[in-house]
Amino acid sequence: MLKPILTRWALLLALLALPLPALAATPQKITLDTVTLPNGVTLEYAERGEGRDQAIIFLHGYTDSWFSFSRVLSLLPPEYHGFALTQRGHGDSEKPLEGYEMSDFAADVIAFMDHFRIRRAAIVGHSMGSVIAQRVAIEYPNRVSKLVLVGSTPNGANEVVLGLLEFVETLEDPIDPAFVRDFQVSTVFQPVPDRFMDRVVAESLKVPARVWEAALTGFVEADNLSELSEIKAPTLIVWGDQDTIFPLSDQEALDAGIRRSRLYIYRQTGHGVHWERPKRFTADLVDFLRR
Repeated sequence: MLKPILTRWALLLALLALPLPALAATPQKITLDTVTLPNGVTLEYAERGEGRDQAIIFLHGYTDSWFSFSRVLSLLPPEYHGFALTQRGHGDSEKPLEGYEMSDFAADVIAFMDHFRIRRAAIVGHSMGSVIAQRVAIEYPNRVSKLVLVGSTPNGANEVVLGLLEFVETLEDPIDPAFVRDFQVSTVFQPVPDRFMDRVVAESLKVPARVWEAALTGFVEADNLSELSEIKAPTLIVWGDQDTIFPLSDQEALDAGIRRSRLYIYRQTGHGVHWERPKRFTADLVDFLRR
């Protein structure tokens, strides 16, 4: 009888000797804050993780906010330090009267990195945010470790976007919530949670009519096709085959123009890949970053 008792005591003492974090690890939370850049523009951002050497900066699409990447931030492994920006004119960030060209947004990203002393980061952009991410990689190549383009295009001036711009030019404040909902719902193929879509619509309603027009005009005027070869960072291109905004030909143009790129196609998925498939997208993102 004595030997089993001693064995149990030895096991108990070994467990008590384990480091406390191993016994009681707590999940990391997403925190919200603001930062005023040297150019005077104040941006809202969400943050999660501590791995400053593994910084990831997420750039949302047209009229979205940091919340666009909320389903991805919550799944990131703790060694990554994720920053999801709410870009100028959007969400609860400042809404200056000008500065809505894609290069202006890109300069904000670099100013944000400088503020937090982030030398290099992986830049992840969706839709309009992916075109801004391209500008960051083209204009500031030494600051980008990896590039991820989601629902992207080298040139946004297609028939769908130009038709949207024509309508947006007629918008006045306050913007009709029914229009905003129809616009956001049209970007997904797979259903997303109702509460998530409600918040997406609420974030878009924070954008004034003048920014709807200015940001989309800046997006339409951007054409990165001839400069894609200047992107040096390894690049992952992610596209849903039910995307009704940017076609497969745009993804193939990106893949052909960027030297170190790979293209992932998600079947039965729309424009909002990271909204519709957050677990798969995060897994593919982390796998790409670890390579």
